Amino acid sequence: MKNFFKRSLPPVSQIKSHPKLQFFGKLLHDPNLWHLNRRSLTGGMAVGLFMAFIPLPVQMLSAAALAIWFRVNLPLSISLVWITNPITIPPIFYFAYKLGTVLLGMPIQKIDFSLSQEWFFGTLGNIWQPLLLGCFILGTVSALTGYLLVHFLWRLQVTRLWRDRREKRRKKFWLKRK
Repeated sequence: MKNFFKRSLPPVSQIKSHPKLQFFGKLLHDPNLWHLNRRSLTGGMAVGLFMAFIPLPVQMLSAAALAIWFRVNLPLSISLVWITNPITIPPIFYFAYKLGTVLLGMPIQKIDFSLSQEWFFGTLGNIWQPLLLGCFILGTVSALTGYLLVHFLWRLQVTRLWRDRREKRRKKFWLKRK
């Protein structure tokens, strides 16, 4: 598990030198932000997944700030924000909107999405409540699911490693006795 994340995450130097993160200054030098342990990875997973579903234009900076605040893995938190990207945002946010309307008991409005200022101020003004509620619910559920999944997989790997070490010791013991 640890090796998977070591291979998958961007290098520490690349993140520390990112120009948009420089205003965090010395906070980026906290070693807890770069550790690959169970607490750091599960927390980083939760922060990144939660922020991925929050419709803010500064998701990466928000994920970085929360990772620093909670002292969890910063590269993982920032990387996971990209689950919502220009390709995935429309279906995810539409689903979040539909979820929010169901939970609030509101009728679903027909939405023709376009990346324009007119759409943003016209349509978003009518749908912001169900959209934010749906995004908050999706973010919370995905963060909890990611946290529990990484925690479970980490525990599974540790159990497997303990079992393998026990078997090696047992074999070594029986080889000595012969």
